[in-house]
Amino acid sequence: MRKTLLCVLLGIVSSVSAATAIAAERPTNLVFILADDLGYGDLCCYGQRLIQTPRLDQMASEGMRFTDFYAGATVCAPSRCVLMTGQHLGHCHVRGNAGGDNMLRQSLRKEDVTVAEALKSAGYATALIGKWGLGEIDQSGHPLEQGFDYFYGYLNQVHAHNYWPEFLWRDREQVKLSNVVQPARNAYGGFRGGWASERVEYSHDLFMDETLKWIEAHREEPFFLYLALTIPHANNEAAGGVGNGSEVPDFGIYADKDWPDPDKGQAAMITYMDRDIGRLLDRLKELGVADNTLVMFSSDNGPHMESRNDPLRFDPSGPLRGMKRDLYEGGIRVPLIAWWPGKIRPGQVSHHVGYFGDLMATACEVAGVDTPPGTDSVSFFPTLLGRSQRQKEHEYLYWEFYEHGSAQAVRWGKWKGIRKPMLTGRIEVYDVSQDPGEKYNLARRRDIVEKMRTIMKKAHVPHANWQPPKANN
Repeated sequence: MRKTLLCVLLGIVSSVSAATAIAAERPTNLVFILADDLGYGDLCCYGQRLIQTPRLDQMASEGMRFTDFYAGATVCAPSRCVLMTGQHLGHCHVRGNAGGDNMLRQSLRKEDVTVAEALKSAGYATALIGKWGLGEIDQSGHPLEQGFDYFYGYLNQVHAHNYWPEFLWRDREQVKLSNVVQPARNAYGGFRGGWASERVEYSHDLFMDETLKWIEAHREEPFFLYLALTIPHANNEAAGGVGNGSEVPDFGIYADKDWPDPDKGQAAMITYMDRDIGRLLDRLKELGVADNTLVMFSSDNGPHMESRNDPLRFDPSGPLRGMKRDLYEGGIRVPLIAWWPGKIRPGQVSHHVGYFGDLMATACEVAGVDTPPGTDSVSFFPTLLGRSQRQKEHEYLYWEFYEHGSAQAVRWGKWKGIRKPMLTGRIEVYDVSQDPGEKYNLARRRDIVEKMRTIMKKAHVPHANWQPPKANN
């Protein structure tokens, strides 16, 4: 019903989309690049000192770097659900990672409306290349059921652990690769985690080759590309005692460093990714579409140490507290770089507070269509164009987490509230404008604590599939 209503609404506004789009000739292209488990402090332009990221630093110097932007969640699947649907974790359907017989909990439903659907209805060609994690081959959450014209990559998260897999998906067909994989365990649908004993075709290379071909093929029409890279996620199975979980073809400029192999691999993966993002930006310029293409880069959650890498070496969270699976800032505050030659003034730094759910409203404003009803999305399009006086702000941002005993978090203005366990625990309060490392709990501010409690109660809509732990009696 919701999708039917959306199609009707978008059909009405499509006749005026050309007048409202930023480009008079045709709507603006949109490319959203998502790294996997990249920390706030993993890029030089965010303070990294050991890992080299020259192309992303250049992207930031030519565009806009956000300081207070947040992922949808502190782990993969729910963060991507927020990104695609524009709903925060108290409202969206996929609120955590799932596995085994519970994979239906990790699939989008028919009634869920994605950014791809909104833009496809506005006349965009749409593609997902990389890691999906929101629906399997036989589910309503499959990318081709959720607004994407084309899909190439991994459907399943565990399958995506291996950078040299036996196969990838193209639309609904398996594409066999030349790699040989030693399985570690089975996941839903038989997709195997494991490690490659014969390494021939590196999935990241295949993603980038496919990306460049797809953009060239669609350069004459408006397009939306969601490039969901797996770098620098660990191969958790390979890291479980059989090898280096930071899987990369070679250590590159870090080969001679006096570091353990997981650290060399972690750094090499990020620099490898950085090089290829530069290739993508260069190709947009070569094709003559860069000035009509908004490119954004971010990460799905905070950094990991799952490849046996040492977080003390690279300080991947930068000044922030926590990592992946925390609702402290280090688990959810992520880089966001926006690049749009001729539209975004170079060298801008924005302190606008936004999150993954805002992609929906921003993309719709770029395309000149209405944002679907029922979202928790605020467009940051005015900020991109330097029109801060027109920028709307969120009343609050909200997160939930169902692992490690559960937790809730709220960002309200300069204030951050965290409750562990969710619904019943004590609320911690931090002024993250002055204390981004969340060192000083100001829970003595009872007025702020009560405001956080009120927001948490309002934001959390119970879901049958996602139950917080019961309080101890």
